[in-house]
Amino acid sequence: MERRTLWLLMLTVLLAFTACSKDDDNEPDPEPEPTADFYYKLHRVENFAVENDDSNPTQAKPAVAFSLYNKQEVPTSYLKTNRWDISFSNLYNSFLGGNNGADLNNAGYGGASRGGILILEKHFDEVTEVPANAVFRTASGIIGTDDSGAFGEGIGWYLYDFGGNIVGDGTIQKQHIAYALSEGVTTNDQLTVKPRTIIVKTAKNDYAKIKMISCYKNLFTPEEWYKDAPKMFFTFEYVVIPGGETKFEIKP
Repeated sequence: MERRTLWLLMLTVLLAFTACSKDDDNEPDPEPEPTADFYYKLHRVENFAVENDDSNPTQAKPAVAFSLYNKQEVPTSYLKTNRWDISFSNLYNSFLGGNNGADLNNAGYGGASRGGILILEKHFDEVTEVPANAVFRTASGIIGTDDSGAFGEGIGWYLYDFGGNIVGDGTIQKQHIAYALSEGVTTNDQLTVKPRTIIVKTAKNDYAKIKMISCYKNLFTPEEWYKDAPKMFFTFEYVVIPGGETKFEIKP
């Protein structure tokens, strides 16, 4: 065999092997780093849709991962990467979590991310810094229904009014409403439920504060929410600050 022919054959085999190796590599190409003008800005996401099923509401759906940096859902094939920051899972995919590859109960288990999540009983505008004693929880699906409503599981970002008489007027269309607590609420028993704000340690080791506004499509205030409204369309606002910083500011 001529030397030139042998060389071409070897090159073809090498290229084929390289292509196969790349196809077998589940790790995506590195994500571009956020630009400086991404930080300290108020970002808004409207009507981020997740799967739900009224015919079988108690069956948890697969966790949905979301990137705060590109404002998009992340494919499940990227769960073990730092491409996402918050997950939506459990009941109606309404429970939030962070991205932490060290926690067996996290959707990103096995990855390198070391993010987490916490919730504060404060209005979004009152949260001006990451608390010095902040303890970030690392499991998925841990912040959802609030104890002030039905099926509460601790301090949550929404109050679930099962019968329509905790906050609502008792009519059918005010039953089964999820009241986002970004502004707080007063119940029919005159219980004052304080506002809630989420803080996330992102997969890139930055910090974000998040205001959960609604889970109803194009409906952003409690007066608009009703039983048959299209649901599990999350609207929220947030600010991200670089890792190492602790002060939340919104800069022009």
